[in-house]
Amino acid sequence: MSVGQPVKLRIFSLNCWGIRYLSQHCAQRYEMIGELLSREEYDLALLQEVWSEKDFLFLKKTLASTHPHSHYFKSGVIGSGLAVFSRHKIHDAFLYRFSLNGYPYMLHHGDWFGGKAVGMVIVNVFGLTAHVYVTHLHAEYSREKDGYLPHRVVQAWELQQFVRHTSSGADVVILGGDLNMHPQDLGNRLIRTYTGLKDCYTDTDKFDGCEGGVTLIADNPFTNKKELIPFEKGIRIDYILFKGSKKVCVKCESLSTTKGSVPGKAFPYSDHEALSAELVLRNAKEAEDCEGGQDSCSADALPELVDTVTEARMEVKVGLHLAERMRHTAARTGAMGLVLLLLELAIAAVPWLALGAEQPFPRASFYLLGALSFAILLTTLLLYVFHTTQVKALQGAEDQMRLAAGSLQEALRGRAGAGQRGGPRPPGPRRVGE
Repeated sequence: MSVGQPVKLRIFSLNCWGIRYLSQHCAQRYEMIGELLSREEYDLALLQEVWSEKDFLFLKKTLASTHPHSHYFKSGVIGSGLAVFSRHKIHDAFLYRFSLNGYPYMLHHGDWFGGKAVGMVIVNVFGLTAHVYVTHLHAEYSREKDGYLPHRVVQAWELQQFVRHTSSGADVVILGGDLNMHPQDLGNRLIRTYTGLKDCYTDTDKFDGCEGGVTLIADNPFTNKKELIPFEKGIRIDYILFKGSKKVCVKCESLSTTKGSVPGKAFPYSDHEALSAELVLRNAKEAEDCEGGQDSCSADALPELVDTVTEARMEVKVGLHLAERMRHTAARTGAMGLVLLLLELAIAAVPWLALGAEQPFPRASFYLLGALSFAILLTTLLLYVFHTTQVKALQGAEDQMRLAAGSLQEALRGRAGAGQRGGPRPPGPRRVGE
């Protein structure tokens, strides 16, 4: 297609809640999702929580005629859950797994086993190069006591870095997925401000869906109402973000969401509402109202970005302090287990050192204490190693944020100095790594 001719690109995003044997009506819902995608023929379908590869293969077979190109991102113990279906040819794919993703011993949450990540596919869309990203960040289980906030902030930081450093040659950039963050949450502001991505909900001409664009609603029968407290109307945690380039102007013409149960069906597609966006792509030179795409934040957004990065760095420091404390606790407990084990060995050596002496403890109790001390030592060793990796990851993220904050502050001071001299303002900050 000619770049001079406006074209429309239809995007679909849904957290499928596809936990086999645990999610309700899983097989039936995948059939409904397949029917919807086949009927609507979206250009791109970005899916999350497709935890079983069998379900992905089912969708691939169902969509063979409408979406002949697809990719399933594998990661973690049970997979990343990320999948892309496309009407356009996928030329390349890459997965980046986040360095932090919760705790393995929080079995009732299970995020650690999922290997949360961001997947990228490069697609040729009407002669244009589109870099398409699908992601799923760590869930927020408590708004008031969010122990995973530092992890989610680091994930948002790594996500924006990944998008910026892999999208420089793209004509169009699209990011869809379950960010598990409210619109004004720290990680969300970090992603949008640093990358220049726009939110389809706030930048669309037409919206049809749940009030406020919420994607977790009380009317959904799969939703745990306690998770919505204190947001009775629901929360918006699923997004489709986009931006163009110097070559292509991108505008969101319409955005819609599902509204609970599917008409004619007994239940909805998922516990999340699906998003459908229609983007219009035009030649940036011929579009008078086009703001153009940028590789980094604009000069006007620079002060906000400095504050956001500084805030993110402080939150990471809080997480680092917690991780170090948990590592020290594991070390102390492990030392106690080691002392207990050495004491057990000393007691076991008594009959050998004093010939004819009897074992001072009953044999069963002795073996039980020995097994307990060994279990404590092994468990605390694993926890120590795990929390050490957490400390390293948090330290690495904090170091990166420190460098970025310094660079941004320097650019801000240079901009202020140029303004005082009456000279032209310099452009936005250089990206880290340039």
